[in-house]
Amino acid sequence: MELVADLVKVILPAGLVLWAMYLTVSSFIKKDLVQKELEIKAETTKTILPIRLQAYERMALFLERISPNNLLIRLNGQTPNVFSFQQLMLSEIREEFSHNLSQQVYMSDEAWTTVKNAMNETVALINLSAKDLAPDAPAIELSKRVFEIMMGKEVNPSDEALKVIKHEMRNNFM
Repeated sequence: MELVADLVKVILPAGLVLWAMYLTVSSFIKKDLVQKELEIKAETTKTILPIRLQAYERMALFLERISPNNLLIRLNGQTPNVFSFQQLMLSEIREEFSHNLSQQVYMSDEAWTTVKNAMNETVALINLSAKDLAPDAPAIELSKRVFEIMMGKEVNPSDEALKVIKHEMRNNFM
């Protein structure tokens, strides 16, 4: 019996010391893990933030470039007739879009969908304008028709998408 009492006298304090050491070490390890996670998040944010901002900037530039006003001014005079001008504008839009396709990874689904919708509406506007004209008519006729339809709608698809992108960018990064 005395042996058990001596054993308890030795094991109990040693167990308490061991338990206290375990709690202290685990506390330090948890604190260190939290600190490392914060450092990793800060480093990731430091790396990703400029890329995400650049994606929004590129999408704003894309929307400006495919805006019917800018597109018509930039490409006007490069083709002789409606059909070739229509094909040139559609090709330009597709090329711009495929060049910026990877930017969707850094944007929200809503913003990306809005950008795609603006592009599709612009393509539809060009096709609708060309539908009413003879393919061999002068290219300037297509420009006039696009402007006429845009004036009737009073909404530029690129402008609406730009608003969404600007709003999201301001809310997320500023």
